[in-house]
Amino acid sequence: MAPHGESLLRSNHTTKNNNNNKNNDQNVIKQPLISNDNLKRTVSDISMVLSKEVTMSTCGPGRDANLPPIIEVEGTKCECCGLSEDCTPQYIARVRSKFVGKWICGLCSEAVKEEEGKKGVIREEALSSHMNACSKFNKHVRAHPVLYQAEAMRQMLKKKRADKAIRANKTVQNKGVGIARTSSCIPAITGDIKNEHPRRDNN
Repeated sequence: MAPHGESLLRSNHTTKNNNNNKNNDQNVIKQPLISNDNLKRTVSDISMVLSKEVTMSTCGPGRDANLPPIIEVEGTKCECCGLSEDCTPQYIARVRSKFVGKWICGLCSEAVKEEEGKKGVIREEALSSHMNACSKFNKHVRAHPVLYQAEAMRQMLKKKRADKAIRANKTVQNKGVGIARTSSCIPAITGDIKNEHPRRDNN
């Protein structure tokens, strides 16, 4: 058996070693853990790159010519009402050729055609008339909607009064027209009866 002093020295030595190991563990820098989301994102990015490489290798540069062309659109604005639309250059050129070099939307084109048919004017005059109406509407009605509403109500009342006056004149004229009788027909009837009675008496 070891003496009592040696056992104490050994126990002190082991406790010091344990303390040193703990201090070393604390001094070690802990590395951050990588989350699963980052790993999944990395895997998906790698798979996308690989799939692109496979597609390029199988298709080749010469096979891109067989793909349909991408149709490009342009933003254009109606020269009547100001409506903006996205159309192909071919459609824009076709509309301009129909309406004297002006690009107008579908609603305005129908309005121009209707005005052309009703008034019997050429398309250029119908288009000019419609453009003036749209310009007036945009300047006055859209800028002052309340005043336009009041003016519309005033015109309605004015028209209603005019209709009442016309109806009143027609009623007066209808009342004035009648059968004019200058004398009664009763004396003529009684005269005929008197003339008939002597004839019966004579018979």
